[in-house]
Amino acid sequence: MSELHLDKDKLNRRERYKARLKPYDYYLNEFETIDFENLGEGDRYYLQDFGIFNTEFLEDEFTIRLRVAGGRIDAKRFALLAQIVKEYDLTVVLTARGGIQLHDIYVDDVATIWHRLNDNGLTTWQSFGDNVRNIVSDVYDGVGKYSKIEVYPIIEQMQNYILKNPEYVGMLPRRVSIAISGNSANVSPFFSNDLYFALAQKEGEYGFCVFMGGKNTEIAQPSDIFLRSDEVFEFFKAFVATFYKHGSRYSRSKTRLFYLLEEMGIERFKELLAQEYGKSFESGGELVLHKGEFEEFEQLLDGSYAYCYQSSFGKLSSDEIEQITKIAEQNGCEIRLGSDQNIYFIGLKEKSVVLPSPKQSATIVACAGNLCPYAVWSIKEETKYLPLDRIYKHRIKVGFSGCAKGCGRHRHTDIGLIGLKTNNFGDVDGGARIFLGAHYHEGQDVARQLFSMVPFVHLHEVVSIVIDLFELSGCEDFEHFSASVLAKLDMEFVAVWVLGCFATKQSIALEPACTEFVAQKMLLKQNFAGIDFLDPMEESFSAAISKLGKKLWSVDGKDPHYIPPIQRNVYR
Repeated sequence: MSELHLDKDKLNRRERYKARLKPYDYYLNEFETIDFENLGEGDRYYLQDFGIFNTEFLEDEFTIRLRVAGGRIDAKRFALLAQIVKEYDLTVVLTARGGIQLHDIYVDDVATIWHRLNDNGLTTWQSFGDNVRNIVSDVYDGVGKYSKIEVYPIIEQMQNYILKNPEYVGMLPRRVSIAISGNSANVSPFFSNDLYFALAQKEGEYGFCVFMGGKNTEIAQPSDIFLRSDEVFEFFKAFVATFYKHGSRYSRSKTRLFYLLEEMGIERFKELLAQEYGKSFESGGELVLHKGEFEEFEQLLDGSYAYCYQSSFGKLSSDEIEQITKIAEQNGCEIRLGSDQNIYFIGLKEKSVVLPSPKQSATIVACAGNLCPYAVWSIKEETKYLPLDRIYKHRIKVGFSGCAKGCGRHRHTDIGLIGLKTNNFGDVDGGARIFLGAHYHEGQDVARQLFSMVPFVHLHEVVSIVIDLFELSGCEDFEHFSASVLAKLDMEFVAVWVLGCFATKQSIALEPACTEFVAQKMLLKQNFAGIDFLDPMEESFSAAISKLGKKLWSVDGKDPHYIPPIQRNVYR
């Protein structure tokens, strides 16, 4: 790392370990003899680069993450996975990057399981840590009705380049998330990625517009770079080299690409990138991206069908994996893992339910929850507090994260949630912070915060009211509701409106025409007369939100305010 001319005294802790010993050298010299029962801090950092995660306070429990390029995995490798999961009684989670995590691995079994995976066609390399993470794409890449360019060969090129490359294994300033899609419909939005190659067209030729600097709480910004298919790989190599050389390695909280672009500006970064690329960039290109939606069944370009098996919010049992493998083998079809945490059977000869789905999870992405040490709640279980049937009916995209790190992409969805723990409202088990209104399919804006905390016992009712307001708007989908109604209103006003609906047991349509504070206050008094939360509204709505929120939500046990939707009065 000396060629980077860094101030070693200011390096963050992880960078100091890299400066002493590169992760690849750690693998060569120490990996095979490591004592997993007595790991040091440095060991835990290094092991992440090879897909092994462990924390000091859960020293006997390990997680192994597999990277699955483009979400494509064959039946043979899936069968091996089922065998390992059953043999060691592991918990399996599909990640929001089309990968797989194995949880509840006992300390004595880590090395054996790791070798069985990596020695038999699966890879865990660089799935955690400061690496290029699993590269994602559209699940129907190359086979679906929206496909214009098949990008899987490009993904393989990119992965093969960084995988086990001594120069880059664990050596980037921070993780890099990458997405590439050759599809004209944005069914799975990718603007939360550090680097996103989006389908575009220039002078009648398909290629890609490049977006950079996204993360779970930010939208990737356009770079005004157009690439043809045969240019993407060389650009990728230049990008990795540029971030490696110029990314910050000091304050850990400021090492993502987003902060580098914020510091130097995207034009300066492009200059450095062009030096690595070896030629100037072609500008322009018209984004070819419209809002699309996948159904349970999709007819593919060759006339065959695909079927979406909706997982239990990303969790899979060994029996399910065995069934999926058997069905794929019997039908001669392909297995693909979506970034929506569902399984797709590609190439079915008939439009038939080959395996009934256990949940309605098609539009909900939930992080690992308390399987991850950063989350305080079992997020996949807390989905029971959501009106799942209505979410599924309207294809509302929901992101549920267990902490502010945002692995559920809660700010890139229609309704975003962060699981929290607090005693602000009395003796409650937990709750969720709620975000609304992202404009995600064209990468325009992230969701804004509606409530800082809603106890779980009230979550169903609050989300139901939000869906009522969407239905009353007459908008074709929730994102259109966000753009035409929510975006025109202060979110604190919307929060007071939802609280008014909650308190009075009636849902009244939001009108975006009323945008001035005084007019909004009058509108609230007209529709929710007699509620004492109106009095604190002098210069803002924040005091009213706090007062009524505590009054309504400081309860113990079940939600006393919940009224089934059939009993709620709804007014346009």
